[in-house]
Amino acid sequence: MSNLLLRKLQRYVRLSEADCIWLAEAFGPARAVAARTDIIHEGDDPRAVNVIVDGWACRYRQFADGRRQIVALLLPGDPCDPHVFHLDEMDHTVGAITPVILGQISGAALQAMTARSPQLDLAFHREALATAAVQREWTISLGSRTGIERLAHLFCELHARLEAVGLAEANTCPMPITQNDLGDAMGQTSVHVNRTLQELRGMGLITLRSRRLTIHDPVALARLAHFDPTYLHFVAPADRTVPWRREPPTHDDLAEISNSRGGPA
Repeated sequence: MSNLLLRKLQRYVRLSEADCIWLAEAFGPARAVAARTDIIHEGDDPRAVNVIVDGWACRYRQFADGRRQIVALLLPGDPCDPHVFHLDEMDHTVGAITPVILGQISGAALQAMTARSPQLDLAFHREALATAAVQREWTISLGSRTGIERLAHLFCELHARLEAVGLAEANTCPMPITQNDLGDAMGQTSVHVNRTLQELRGMGLITLRSRRLTIHDPVALARLAHFDPTYLHFVAPADRTVPWRREPPTHDDLAEISNSRGGPA
C-alpha cells in the first residue's frame, strides 16, 4: 500500500481511519519496474490503476521516427490515472524514468472502495481534476512561457508536488531526470535545456547536482516562472470535507454569518 498516495489524497479530502484501511486493503502485490522500461503501452487494455509507490515515471507519446513528447511526470504517490480502466485502450504510454516500485488497484476494487466511502470517491475525483489542471498549466507553458520561464515553472511545480507528500524540504528536492527528459517535457532540445539550466544557475536561482535540485531563492524563481500553486488544489486535510455530508448550519452559525455581513440574524 502506498502511504504517499494516502498522504496525497489527504491533501484533497479529510479521510477517516476506515477510509485509510479500505485504501490499504484495495492494493494488490507491488512489483518492481526497471528504469527506462514501459509500465503500460499505448493500445493496451487498462484493467487496473497503477500507483507510483517509489521512483519517477512519465506519460508519453512517441512518433515512429523516435521523437517523444512527455505529457506528464508521475511522482511517488501519484496514481497513473484513477479512472483509466473505463477506457477500451490506452492512448499513451507510461514509462519508468528511474527504477519504480508499482502498486496496483484493480478496477473492481476501486469501484467497491469508492462506493463505500464518499470521502475516497471525492478524493480520487479531486486528484483527477487536479491532474487535468496540471495538464492545462503545461499547455500554457508550451504555448506562452519562454524557455527559461518554462523550466523555472516546472521546477517550482515539481518541488510543490513533492513537498505535498513529504519528499521535499524548504528549498531542496530530488530531481532524478535527465536533460533529455526535461527537453521532451518542455518541447526543447537537450542543448537548449542545458543553456537554460546554466542561465538559472548564473542568476543564482538554482543548483542541480547529484540528482538533487536546490532552489536558492524560491520567491524569485516563482516570480520568474509566473508560478501560482493554486492550480495544484492542495489544501490541509482539516479544511476539506465532503460537501454533501456537511452538517446543516445551526441558528448560531447563521447569526454569525449574518453579523459578519452587517445584517440582522
